[in-house]
Amino acid sequence: MDWKIIGPSALINAAITIVLSLIVFPLLFLGPIIGGFLASYLTKGYEDYEGMDEKDGAVVGAISGLIGGLIVGLVFLLGFGDISAKIGLIAGNILITGYVILELSLIISFILGLIGGVIGVVVKK
Repeated sequence: MDWKIIGPSALINAAITIVLSLIVFPLLFLGPIIGGFLASYLTKGYEDYEGMDEKDGAVVGAISGLIGGLIVGLVFLLGFGDISAKIGLIAGNILITGYVILELSLIISFILGLIGGVIGVVVKK
């Protein structure tokens, strides 16, 4: 794995997701897709072989999505952003709310990062 690419792609994923969730909430799905795309598009390949196929792009994009989703979930748990405030008022129980926010951000970022990773490999070819 090329962690020098996956790490920054995850940070880009988190930054775009947080900014878009604060500005235009429905566009927050673009962050994980862009992060997964960058992770797979910029990765040159693994140590043992040069080529990357769609499965490799999906793996790299999914890892980027998981890391980015974890960052986004933790940022929302710390109280930054509109989502945690609104859900916290509705749900009432902060532990359950925090768990739900963290899990949803991980699942959404994982799936969308995976899709972005596949798109990155397809565009690269």
